[in-house]
Amino acid sequence: MDIIRRGISEILPEEEMARRLEESLKTSTALRVKLGCDPSRPDLHLGHAVVLRKMRQFQDLGHRAVLIVGDFTGMIGDPTGKSKTRPSLSLEETRKNGQSYFDQASHILDIDRVEIRYNSDWLSPMTFEDVIKLSARYTVARMLERDEFEKRYRSQEPISIHEFLYPLAQAYDSVAIESDVELGGTDQKFNLLVGREIQREFGQQPQIILTMPLLVGTDGEEKMSKSLDNYIAFNDTAEDMYGKTLSIPDHLIMPWFRLVTDVPGDRLADINAAMERGENPRDFKRELARDIVAQFYDTEAASRAEAHFDHVIKNKQIPDDIDVFALPGDSDTLLLDVLHQAGLVASKSEGRRLMQQNAVSAGDVKITDPTAPVPAGDEIVVKVGKRRFVKIVRN
Repeated sequence: MDIIRRGISEILPEEEMARRLEESLKTSTALRVKLGCDPSRPDLHLGHAVVLRKMRQFQDLGHRAVLIVGDFTGMIGDPTGKSKTRPSLSLEETRKNGQSYFDQASHILDIDRVEIRYNSDWLSPMTFEDVIKLSARYTVARMLERDEFEKRYRSQEPISIHEFLYPLAQAYDSVAIESDVELGGTDQKFNLLVGREIQREFGQQPQIILTMPLLVGTDGEEKMSKSLDNYIAFNDTAEDMYGKTLSIPDHLIMPWFRLVTDVPGDRLADINAAMERGENPRDFKRELARDIVAQFYDTEAASRAEAHFDHVIKNKQIPDDIDVFALPGDSDTLLLDVLHQAGLVASKSEGRRLMQQNAVSAGDVKITDPTAPVPAGDEIVVKVGKRRFVKIVRN
C-alpha cells in the first residue's frame, strides 16, 4: 500500500484496495489493473508517464496490466476537459495511433506482461437493443453531474447524446475485461466512477479507482500538453530531456520527483529540507534531470546530456556534433524551409512562431522574419531555442 499510495490523488475506496490486495496474496490471484489509452493523442510525454509508472508498479507487485486501446470509443470523442466536443476519428486512425501508444509505453511498462485489448472487440458487435439496455442503467441526472456537461448545459452550449454514451462505453470496458482496478488522471474520475456503477449493475465486484495528479508542464502553470508546448516527449533526445527539465520552475521540483521518479522517500525529504534551508535548487534539478534521462535512455546518456548542457547552454558554446544541411550555392531558399527540412521544427507554423518569439538566430543575428532567406556565407550555424542547431553549408 505504501508503494501504491505514492503520488496518488485518490484511492476509491482505499480500504477496499487494501482488502483486495490481501485476498490476492491469500489466493495467489493477480488483480486485473486497467488503463485506457487515448488513441486520438499517440505522442506520449511525461504527463502520460505518471499513470504508466503506476501501472508498472502494479506489474512489479505481480498484478496483471490490461491496456485498453480505445479504438471504438476514439470514434465517439471524449469531452473530458473540453468545453466542446472533441473530433472523432476513423477506426483505422485509432488503431494506428493505438499501436504508436503501445510502442512508446514500452519505455515504462513490461510489455511481455501487458494484456492488450481493443474495445471495438466487444463494443462493435453490440446491437441497438444492447445500447439501449446499457443506457437504461444510468440516469441523465447523474450524467449531468459531470463538470464539463454541467458547464455546457448552464451556458446553453450543445451536448450531443453520443457524448453521454462515451462514459458508458468506457465503463462497459471494465465489465468486458472484469477489471479489479482502474487507473486514470484526476480528469477521468467521473468516467471511472461510472465504471464502478456499471460493473455493479452487471453483478461484478466494482473496480477500485486510483486517480493520479495531472503533471504540470515545464511552464509551471498548465498541465503538460503538446498543444501548449510545455512538454517533454518520450521520444525527445536525451539532451532535450535534460535541458527542458532544468527549465522548470523551482516549485515543480518536488512534485516531479514524486510523480516521475522512484527516488526513495527519505531522499525526497532530504531534498525538500535542503531547499527550505536555502540550498540552490539547480543542484536538485540536475539530479531530477539525470534520473528522467536515465529512465528513457541510460545513466551514460544522462551524463552526456549533462555535459552537453554545460557546454552548449551554460557556457554558450556550439556543440561539436551538430547536423549539416547542404544547400546549393546559388539557392535563395527561405531559412524557414531549411529549419523544417532539417527537422529543427516540427512544422513551418512552429518555425514562424519561434521566429516571432526571437528564438531563431543565424550566427549572432536574430531572425524574426519568416520570409527571410538563408543568410549569405559558405557556412552558417543556425540555432533554434537553446538546444537545437544545424550547420548550413553551401556547395
